Amino acid sequence: MKQRSVRSFAAALSVMTVIVSAAACSTKAPNGTDGRSPQNAKIAFLMPDIASTRYELYDAPLFKAKVKDLCGGCEVLYQNAGGDAAKQQQQADSALAQGADVIVIDPVDSAAAASTVRTAQGRGVPVIAYDRPIPAVKADYYVSFDNEKIGSMIGTSLVEHLRATSAEGGLLQVNGSPTDAAAGLIKKGIHSAVDSSGFDLLAEYDTPAWEPGKAQSWVSGQISKFPGKIAGVVAANDGTGGGSIAAFKAAGAKVPPVTGNDAELAAAQRIVKGDQYNTISKPIKTVAEAAATAAYAFAEGKKPRGDTTLFGTPSELFTPTVVTRENIAEVLVGDGKPLKTAEVCTATYAAACAEAGLT
Repeated sequence: MKQRSVRSFAAALSVMTVIVSAAACSTKAPNGTDGRSPQNAKIAFLMPDIASTRYELYDAPLFKAKVKDLCGGCEVLYQNAGGDAAKQQQQADSALAQGADVIVIDPVDSAAAASTVRTAQGRGVPVIAYDRPIPAVKADYYVSFDNEKIGSMIGTSLVEHLRATSAEGGLLQVNGSPTDAAAGLIKKGIHSAVDSSGFDLLAEYDTPAWEPGKAQSWVSGQISKFPGKIAGVVAANDGTGGGSIAAFKAAGAKVPPVTGNDAELAAAQRIVKGDQYNTISKPIKTVAEAAATAAYAFAEGKKPRGDTTLFGTPSELFTPTVVTRENIAEVLVGDGKPLKTAEVCTATYAAACAEAGLT
């Protein structure tokens, strides 16, 4: 009996050893590379939607290029969730299953993305919040522009213009997605400029998924509700700004000054033509390359410190620039600038470009 007990104990100990070993294999090594060389790291880059053209045209290519420059053997696992938070969660799970060493995520839904952070960190994989923060949990790093400042800048720019032109009437405020924490920061910044401006805030709207069509539908209703009383529209990005402008044109009404953000090509053309008053130039190359640099640092087992903290997360927050027709040639369009003159100044916009000093 005693010999059998010893054997039973040895067998049980062997089983426990296997279980513990398997559990250890389910998480990353402390440096997040699972023993692989950082030069062979897998970095997931998960973007939120295609409603904004920037992710496919700029963020992803620029991020991939910087990673390749830093690390020729690294692999970028790129996915776009198309505005679907559940799909983005599946994409994150897939990236982890493929052995991602670092996850860079611009969340569709900032609250829902908390589970992605917890899951990844539970496996020893660091998470970088990109462009939009994840307030509910502490990501390992956050790279973005100062979104609250963006809201303040576009709102202040519009208010100053309306005062300079002795505009009369009130304002519409078209915010971003209610599930996007960055949109909440932009909204807060807009209110800091608008609430004490002396212009009445007629109405405001949180645009689901930042969809331009939904912004257009809402603004259309406000045009009918406040005929001739809308002095300007503070829109949180170029998509919602474009939708707002489309609403006025569809109603046959004069387009008031409308703001934007992201410096998209279509927005630059609307500014040149005079349909959109401003946008925000936040060179995507800046944040894309900063995120790639931070991601590779994590792959090497290093912890970027950031230059500030937001929602308890070490952060890099860059300051953008307001762009209007007056400074578009200096800041946004031309040699060495974010947009090329040839792509902005097509035949349709040639005359307006000449007036704006872009040719």
